[in-house]
Amino acid sequence: MAQKIQGTEDLYGGYMRAWQRMQDVARELFGAYGFDMIETPAIEQVDTFVHGIGESTDVVRKEMFRVVSGALLENLLEAGTESSLKAKQRMAMRPEGTAGVVRAAVENNFVPQGAAPVKLWYAEPMFRGERPQKGRLRQFHQIGVEWIGASDPAADAECIIVLMEFYRRLGFDPSKLRLRVNSMGDATCRPVYREKVRQFILGHADEMCEDCLERADINPLRAFDCKNDHCSEVMKGAPLAVDNLCDDCAEHYAQVKAYLDEAGIAYVEDPTLVRGLDYYTRTVFEVEALDGGVGAIGGGGRYDGLMELEGGKPTPGIGFAVGFERIALALAAQGGSLETAEPSCVYVACTSPRARRRVQGDARAAPGGHPYRGRLSGSLAQEPVQAGRQAWRGGMCRDRARRGRGGRCDSA
Repeated sequence: MAQKIQGTEDLYGGYMRAWQRMQDVARELFGAYGFDMIETPAIEQVDTFVHGIGESTDVVRKEMFRVVSGALLENLLEAGTESSLKAKQRMAMRPEGTAGVVRAAVENNFVPQGAAPVKLWYAEPMFRGERPQKGRLRQFHQIGVEWIGASDPAADAECIIVLMEFYRRLGFDPSKLRLRVNSMGDATCRPVYREKVRQFILGHADEMCEDCLERADINPLRAFDCKNDHCSEVMKGAPLAVDNLCDDCAEHYAQVKAYLDEAGIAYVEDPTLVRGLDYYTRTVFEVEALDGGVGAIGGGGRYDGLMELEGGKPTPGIGFAVGFERIALALAAQGGSLETAEPSCVYVACTSPRARRRVQGDARAAPGGHPYRGRLSGSLAQEPVQAGRQAWRGGMCRDRARRGRGGRCDSA
């Protein structure tokens, strides 16, 4: 018997309605803030993700699913290398949403010179070759927003405000959420800071894991995000970005915090927060559900250099993403749920083909109302049994059907 791949899930019934409800909440809230929906391909050129996410990240190095056709696979196995492949032949499944949206913005010229910023949101499946565990799947679902062309620190604050309101509308108690914020600097001050962190790692080489030693030359800031407990302890003594910001970045960060204070948004400054993707600059943020048991349930930040990395003109941007599966788990741990009631149904038992045709015609013509269920063939004696089965499956059928006595329609 064929089975689903480990680390994937079938969405149906209450679980599917939970995913739909999350999208409905996003559509209403994000629409009120001027965000328009976008959908990008699930398959992109590998370079789309390598340019933005970064070659040093675990996402690119270990988790990204590569895609090849059967014929191309045979050629690759024979050649033993992909060096002869054209860029368009090197494909990967989407591991996150931002890079694809920014690629679309460049390719379709969403933000021409002098134009207003563009505000977009998406709800799509993502794919990563992770070891399946609670809150981590190989196919998972994310909802995110991207605000491309906005450089003002007010945009950073607005994204965070929208994110926290999104959680509230999903049913979270704001007092049981922890928002962490930090600034990672920009192209002016980050290179000097990166070198300080690199020297710190090399100075503690005998205490760091092999991955961190490799990151020291590629992206030393990723060592702050290492899952090795001993490395995390050593990195507590490393230089911090907030102490090495240039004047412009320090002012930007101060204004973001001032806007959040004015809006009454509680946050914790975490100078070790770097996020896991290389494209982030300046403001970064992450939200954790206390006692949720799944770690972070969303986060984001500014990516002012990503448009240029994807082949466009220098254009600022900021956004965030949240994971459906993690949110569902965290909300359940706090006693909540995203699930909505199954739609009610009316079961109609007909005594003749003529009656059945009339009922089906009335059901199609009705503007809304209850879903119609009925048998296309069979004896009237079996109708109460079928109605009872519909009710047993969770349908909100009329009392007569729920008690095993089917409703009767014997005239046309």
